[in-house]
Parts: sequence; structure tokens; C-alpha cells
Amino acid sequence: MGKQLIVMTKPDLSDDMDISGYLIIPADIVDLLAVEQSHIEPVFQFQMQAGSKDIMMDADQSVVTDLLRFHRVLAPDEKLDALAKTLREHSSVEAAFIKPEAELARASETIPEDHIPEFMARQGYLHPAPEGVDAFYAWTVPGGRGSGVQIIDIEGAWRLTHEDLVQNQGGVAGGFPSPDIRYRNHGTAVLGVVSGDQNSLGVTGICPDAQVRAVSIFDADGNMDTARAIVQAANLLGRGDILLIEIHRPGPKYIGNGQMGFIPIEWWPDDFAAIQFATRKGIIVVEAAGNGGENLDDPVYNTPDSGFPVSWRNPFNRQNRDSGAIVVGAGAPPERTHGRFHGPDRSRLGFSNYGQIVDVQGWGEEVTTTGYGDLHRGSGEDQQFTDQFNGTSSASPIIVGVVGCLQGILLAKRKPRLTPAKARELLRETGSVQQDAPLRPRTQRIGNRPDLRSLISRI
Repeated sequence: MGKQLIVMTKPDLSDDMDISGYLIIPADIVDLLAVEQSHIEPVFQFQMQAGSKDIMMDADQSVVTDLLRFHRVLAPDEKLDALAKTLREHSSVEAAFIKPEAELARASETIPEDHIPEFMARQGYLHPAPEGVDAFYAWTVPGGRGSGVQIIDIEGAWRLTHEDLVQNQGGVAGGFPSPDIRYRNHGTAVLGVVSGDQNSLGVTGICPDAQVRAVSIFDADGNMDTARAIVQAANLLGRGDILLIEIHRPGPKYIGNGQMGFIPIEWWPDDFAAIQFATRKGIIVVEAAGNGGENLDDPVYNTPDSGFPVSWRNPFNRQNRDSGAIVVGAGAPPERTHGRFHGPDRSRLGFSNYGQIVDVQGWGEEVTTTGYGDLHRGSGEDQQFTDQFNGTSSASPIIVGVVGCLQGILLAKRKPRLTPAKARELLRETGSVQQDAPLRPRTQRIGNRPDLRSLISRI
């Protein structure tokens, strides 16, 4: 469950495939790894026609070819550095880099009752703008609750038996959920924001009629692979559907101080390729900007990490290259929400990453949703609620909910759904504007808070 060694082969190997359509790794690499009691395997799994190199999916062929060049080495953590150095010297290897372990993008971590109260009054993010995103208005428009929309959440685990997550849940569609309760609480909280059941108890999701599934970043052995999870989820979705990435990872400025220095995962080559694969299929990808307190415009991110391919360019500068994702920052909720103060409404929260790549903001504190149990503990995990979900983790599902409402309305009108580029453009052009805070001016861009009434008028 720790670090990953990713190997990227050179383009001239692309025509050397086995019967299943996967690149044949040179025998000396396989033998080298065998001596070290390690082995190599493709990062991405695709469904192939028997004996054919044709990949059966709606995707840009050049992107797919690039994905097939990524492999992961399964070896003990203490051997990874030496193996990476050796592999970089091989004539068939373009890059060999080590990815640090990813984490959930929540900034931090009641009375027992069997009866679950109704908490919608505490869900200020549902309210009309500028306080919230005005889900209340969206719900008055046909399709505005997200009917017909498919959403997949990518992270570690979920409590899918929760009493307020019964409707429209498709379960785990890929990967193996972690048994760690921290992952389970986090995933449960995310689902509550997007699709909490519309009923007389607990919370209501922003687009409760959408069909929601989950893909875990872990495999059966507990190894973490974010890029593989993204492609697996993308292969389960179609044009106009939504994929949420609730993960960030320590970047080059990380010094071991909590989450400071964490950045969006698209900085790493295989994750970028996986996200771009999804967006070029027409899937809207919503990605947490991360809680590192980082200026993503910092020139430090122009320098590739050790072992990155020579073709790599900093994706935080979209003039270099663009994954197509919607990147979400964390803004302060209205002042005195739940009796607490986090700065002026819609100002950047101190932990939120910022920069020109950040498209839009959601509430980064005081989000009421399922899980954790600090608001209502009930008789167990299936009845727990929180009003303190936070981070770019709480902000990102708010944006997913907003896009889900818009896509549902377009489906109801039998109009083409938003493309990834158009959805991002609308979120950047509309909404309640970011505000200044002491030492956190609005020039530290996290974007506007969405306003569904305005967005619906635009579509």
C-alpha cells in the first residue's frame, strides 16, 4: 500500500505486442526483476479482441497507445530506488519514476440516537447563491436532480449500507475497498454530498437521482494504483458521464508536515495519461486540487521528478498540455456557518492549493453529510452523520453534484450533454465570485462558487 515504481517503455516498442494486445517487455528486464523477487505488469487493463491489437472502446487511439507503455513493478519498497535507477539505464525504457503514496483530500478529522433527524437545514451548500449552489432551484427543473446521469467516485472505501445511501447506489464496480475506517468514512461522506437519499431523514444529495458507483484505488493485495482505477472507471462510463477523483499526493515541496505540499495527482505522468484518456472519451473528470497550501503556478512544478520521461511538461500550465479535468479548490463557507468562522465567504481556505489551473471552488469546511458520526452517531456506522466534512474532498463532490444536475436537465430536454471543455468553461465564467481574505487575496485563484440558476440559464 506504499510507493509505486512506474516504468514507461519507449515508443518504438509499441508494435511489439503479445496476442492479448499488451507490449512484450524485454526478457532481460523480466529476468532482472525475477532475480530481485519482483515482477512487472501493465498498469492499465483493456478488453481486447482475441488476437487483435484493436482496443474495443470509444477513445483516442494515440492516448490508448501511450497508456499501454506504462507498467508497474511489484517489489518491496526498500528495493524501488535501486530498481528505478537500473531500469532508467535500459535501452527500452523511457522513464522509471517512483510515486509516493496518495492520500484522501480531507483536511482533518453526538449523542447516540436510533432515530435519524433531518439535517437539510444544515446543508447550506444547497441554498441559493451566493450562500450555496442553488440546488433548490435545479430541483424545480425537469431532470434537475440528475436523473439518467452516471457518476463514479474513485477513492479507497465506502459504507454502502448506510441508511441514507440506499437509493440509486450501484455499489463497488472495481477495485477492492480498504478495511480502514478512515477511507470508509471519507467515501461515505463524499457520496452523501452527491447522492444522499431524497427522504425525510438525514441529508439530501445535490443530484440524488443520479446513478452512483465506486471504484477503489486498491487491488486485492492492498496495493494502491490511482491511474489504473481511473482507466477502469472510464471504461465503465460513457460520453457526458462524470468521474470524481478524491485523491492528492505529496509533491516536490512536501517536507513531511501533514498535507502541506500535496498536489493534484495529474502531475505524475501515468495519472495524467489516465485522466486524459477519460476526458477524450467525453467523460467529465472532477479532480481535487489538493490541500497542500501550494501555489500551483510556482516554477518549481516545471521541473520533472526523478525518472520522468523527457517528453513530460508541467500540466499545471495548460499551455503545456491539458488533461481536460475540472480542478476544484476549497473556499470558506458563509461566516458563522454552524457557529464557526473560517474567513470571509468564498475566500481561499489556507490549506487549499491555488493557481490558474484551479477552475472552481466548493465549500471546504462545514459540509453536512453522511459518515464520521460527530453530528449524529446513531446505533452504528449506518446511521452516522457529520457537519464538519472538509478539504478539497468536500469541495469536489459539490462540483460533481452541480454538473450532475446540469447533465440531467439536458438529458430531460433531449439535448446534447456538456462536454468536459464546455462544463469547465461554464464553471469558470459563471458563479459567485471568490473573495479576499487577510493574506489570502482572490488573486490566489480558486475560482467562483457555482450558481445553478445562472448555469441553467446558460445551457
